Amino acid sequence: MLAKCYSGAINGVEANVVEIEVNSVISTSSFAIVGLPDQAVKEAKDRVSTALKNSGFKSKSEFAVTVNLAPADVKKEGPIYDLPIAVALLKATQRLRTENLEEYALIGELSLSGVVRRVRGIIPMVMEMRRIGRRAVLVPEESAEEASVVTGIDVIPVRTLREAVQYLAGEITIMPRSTDLADLVARDRDTGEDFADVKGQYNIKRALEVAVAGGHNVLMIGSPGSGKTMLARRIPSILPPMSVEEALEVSRIHSVAGREKGGGTFVTRRPFRAPHHTVSSIGLLGGGTHPSPGEVSLAHRGILFLDEFPEFPRNALETLRQPLEDGHVGVSRAAAAYDYPSRFMLVAAMNPCPCGYYNDPFHECRCKTSSILKYQQRISGPLLDRIDIQVGVSAVPVKELSSMKPGEPSASIRSRVVAARRIQSERYRSMPGVLTNADAKSRDLLDICRLSEGASRKLQREVERLNLSARAYDRILRVARTIADLAGRPSVEESDVLEAAGFRELDKENGFWA
Repeated sequence: MLAKCYSGAINGVEANVVEIEVNSVISTSSFAIVGLPDQAVKEAKDRVSTALKNSGFKSKSEFAVTVNLAPADVKKEGPIYDLPIAVALLKATQRLRTENLEEYALIGELSLSGVVRRVRGIIPMVMEMRRIGRRAVLVPEESAEEASVVTGIDVIPVRTLREAVQYLAGEITIMPRSTDLADLVARDRDTGEDFADVKGQYNIKRALEVAVAGGHNVLMIGSPGSGKTMLARRIPSILPPMSVEEALEVSRIHSVAGREKGGGTFVTRRPFRAPHHTVSSIGLLGGGTHPSPGEVSLAHRGILFLDEFPEFPRNALETLRQPLEDGHVGVSRAAAAYDYPSRFMLVAAMNPCPCGYYNDPFHECRCKTSSILKYQQRISGPLLDRIDIQVGVSAVPVKELSSMKPGEPSASIRSRVVAARRIQSERYRSMPGVLTNADAKSRDLLDICRLSEGASRKLQREVERLNLSARAYDRILRVARTIADLAGRPSVEESDVLEAAGFRELDKENGFWA
């Protein structure tokens, strides 16, 4: 007898439909799985057979079983097909009485005892099952909360294989799991860090406010103990809340990454990823033997914080150039190509030299000139050119450190950021995928950044004075547009251009570069 049900296969952060056909005939016992399975899928026959016996589904006859995973030219990976294979096998051998199995999708790994275990990539697979019109999807109990954020399809949590069979046979009722996305996102705002704790550093806080308001990349350079890391870790407190669409987009990436990469749950606040400087280029960009998202994709719609910037491997840093420019990562393999979104805000921090005290007014630098140059040249020109805001961080004077007066709270800064983002949202309403000034296409900048006559002249003079590239010209224009948005001005004025250009002259005014 032939039985059929549906499941999914992960492709990047999307999912493809997998049709599972199981045919059985009474014959000498055999079990074959075809349809380009990997080793984990091939091993399903042992897990499924043992789980069926331990769940009490014993057969008086022997069957020759053939399992076909279609389409046959798409590689099937992982243990996610255990549950659908087991259920379809019971149907094919007439141990499951149901006439509508094809209306369901099933996802889950089986233990030898018949317990249904969680799997990664549940969100995109449930979204795909909704797209093809399945009535409901049976998922592991552990993955149900994550899957329930997808609306428009019943998400049925099951703990064991027997429970799944009883539900499909109509013997028990299981209420579908659902989650109110909007309420979940709205309630989760506490970050635990606040800019009110930061004494002084007014120019740096202003730079970070501008960076967050427009989604601009930022580099902080300063001596050890000047507060770079402390400032960076408070940036999430001024980030605007995610929309439901953004939250689902980010959650889909984390679902594919799984728990081993810090994902596997619904993401309600903008990500803040801070990988160690020993991370490899694959860990940063994504890919691997079994391709999965890297740190740049896990930081999508959030922050990628790289502390001790020059200490990262040179090849890993250079891989950042393409996602910083394009907003996505393409990973090509012989069998398939994968695409991972990576529209993040880069926040980097570094010392000006190996000892950290080059041009510090209170400490003597012990480094040779050659060592300083070699250290700073670990950050290539093309990568530095893609960082819109570059600011020097100086140590806070003792007088300010001992002051009892708190700094401006994050809530006040965030309100200005949200107002500026609202202006940008309205501006880019007709441009899919563009949410901030940093996302805007270069060809649209002249219309978006309408300059006054004085501002236009000032921009030309600053670009010539600093000998900047065409890319840097564009980025100054974007930052100036953000500064004008924060002030609520419809056009970019001369003061906006002057402040934006000031964020790119570390070498001339602050003396951080050798």
